[in-house]
Amino acid sequence: MLALKSVSTLACPVCGRQASETMPTDSCQYFYECTGCKTLLKPKAGHCCVFCSYGNVPCPSIQEARAGGPHPSCS
Repeated sequence: MLALKSVSTLACPVCGRQASETMPTDSCQYFYECTGCKTLLKPKAGHCCVFCSYGNVPCPSIQEARAGGPHPSCS
């Protein structure tokens, strides 16, 4: 069984602030407000969530798909 990582460090592209956040396992997170500059982050084109766009670890759905699991439910 695949051990999914549940924490990702998001890096704000505006101010560079980094914050470790717990990722939801049952849905994708489309928005994240930077704790530094208050910029509202949204997924980049082609990404399903802010963790896939700005995090050091992709969301659990993508982790599972990359390991040969079912197709991501949030893409």
